[in-house]
Amino acid sequence: MRARPESDQLAARALRPRVRPGRLTEIPDSKVGQLLAVLDRSGLPGQLEDILAGRPGPSGIRPRTVLAGLMLAVYYTGRATIADAWRVLHFGLRPTARAWLGIPEQAPATAREGIAASRRLYRGLDRITSALDPARCDRRRRLPQADANAHAAAWKDKAGRTAADRLQRLANDLVLTTVQLAQERGHLRAWRGDVGVDATAIPVMAKPDSEHSDSASVEITAGWHFSGGSDKGIFGYSATLLVAAHTRPPGPAGKTQGLVEYPQLCLGLVLDTPTVRTGPNAITLLRHLTELGLPTGTCAADRAYTGCAPANFQIPARRLGYRLALDYKAEDRGVQGSWQGAVLVDGSLACPHIPAALANATHRANDKAVRLRSDELNQAIAQREPYFLKLKQNADARGTIRLQCPAAGPSPSVNCPRRDRLRPHSPRTPGPPQAVIKLGDTRTRASHPAARPTIQLPENEWLAPKTKEELPSVCGASAISVPADAGGDLKTAKFRQDSRYLSSVWDRTYKPIRSHNEGINGRLKSAEMDIGSPKHRRAPGQVAQTLLIAIMISIGNLDILESWLFRSTGEHLTDIDDEPGYGPLSPACESQPRHNAGRHPPPTH
Repeated sequence: MRARPESDQLAARALRPRVRPGRLTEIPDSKVGQLLAVLDRSGLPGQLEDILAGRPGPSGIRPRTVLAGLMLAVYYTGRATIADAWRVLHFGLRPTARAWLGIPEQAPATAREGIAASRRLYRGLDRITSALDPARCDRRRRLPQADANAHAAAWKDKAGRTAADRLQRLANDLVLTTVQLAQERGHLRAWRGDVGVDATAIPVMAKPDSEHSDSASVEITAGWHFSGGSDKGIFGYSATLLVAAHTRPPGPAGKTQGLVEYPQLCLGLVLDTPTVRTGPNAITLLRHLTELGLPTGTCAADRAYTGCAPANFQIPARRLGYRLALDYKAEDRGVQGSWQGAVLVDGSLACPHIPAALANATHRANDKAVRLRSDELNQAIAQREPYFLKLKQNADARGTIRLQCPAAGPSPSVNCPRRDRLRPHSPRTPGPPQAVIKLGDTRTRASHPAARPTIQLPENEWLAPKTKEELPSVCGASAISVPADAGGDLKTAKFRQDSRYLSSVWDRTYKPIRSHNEGINGRLKSAEMDIGSPKHRRAPGQVAQTLLIAIMISIGNLDILESWLFRSTGEHLTDIDDEPGYGPLSPACESQPRHNAGRHPPPTH
């Protein structure tokens, strides 16, 4: 065998990335076509072409090829790096797939050709990130802190936020394409619209700012993410994720549940600086999700979202049609406020004369006491249930609900002398009340007035009864309205939720949804594809990290969908039906040059 020329040997030693002949795998055209269909359907390549149109310099490799290479790399290696994309595109594709993507029919024959091919991919990704970055700067070195602060501030002004919102929309469109695929094929029929929202840490390879040298991190918009009350932060970004979840149906403890009847997909992604725009990022995802026409159910969130300003999370979430299931800090438990005379107790409005011992049963209870509830606390939670206001009308289009006194209606839960005086009960049937009570009938015993607690009114009210106008609205009116924003009442708008806190219903609602959040985090940070490993997405900058994380989550969704489909039906996820402009053999694909020969393709007009 004739040895390589010395100049080529020197180039081969400097080759980055390196070829690994023993690990090259030929990828079937069907899988390439499936991923291309998902990519094209998202509209991301076309929008990037429009953004890059008219920019100076050679057009280079088209965005579609760069993104497709990254998707294939993630699917087969779990890593979203240009090095892996280069190996897949030039050494793993068959001739037909090469023609779809404009890759030369022959793999690079020399080390210099390999270097040139890899650099074209790097430049292709760089052109994309440069066009989308609100404040482009040199990502190869650390900047002085003052310069970095100026670039980071550009992300916060009006033009910067517009560009950042466009970036997040492009990335989330790619993720939602896999959700649309499941929706159109009927795989989400059993999903009732329950979602869990949470932020997970996305570490980066760059080091944080240095006070010693007064230099900033290469990741100028990164920050410290603190998880679960930990005092040890992770430097990087926070990825806000939505997950398709469900609540636990009532039933005996330990009852075996059937298989999940829908794939628990990730329903959205926003990558941002930690602790910044926590609530608005979640609302962005909920708005994008409602555009698909999917049902709206319960949205469960941890205390980071409960602590948001109501205008940033709670109010818009209710106006989008979601019910809220929240958790509270120790100092926020117990009596939290009032609305039209009703007392807000752990997120639920109650009778103004609820016993103080029951209302304050959870006052300043620590997390351990709430997590491992004592028999005394469980008894107090059960005893205050009858005092809560009853739902009379579900939320309307603006998120306003109607509540009524617990002593009102055909099935009152308490006895209230005030209510009986203002609105006397009329007997349902003529004649005297039934004198015989069937003690063996549980329902009859529970509905008897003797089985209900009686409201204890102040002594002076017995001597000088107040008129209807003098009483709180919750007592004088037939029902009260609670708007999504609670008429500007900060605490009611912030802490109100739709499940009785720490009740059995809350346990069956909040805990399963939160466990689904942890499940999707574990699935996306598994050994096969770990979005939490910075080595799997080396390109620096928030723009590059957003696109790479979106690609990884999209591939993760396809894997979840395919695994669920095979487990539930024994079938495989087939390719998306060819549609004009979306299929792998569409005109947009055939217009790509079939022979590149190491030179830039002609510009697209």
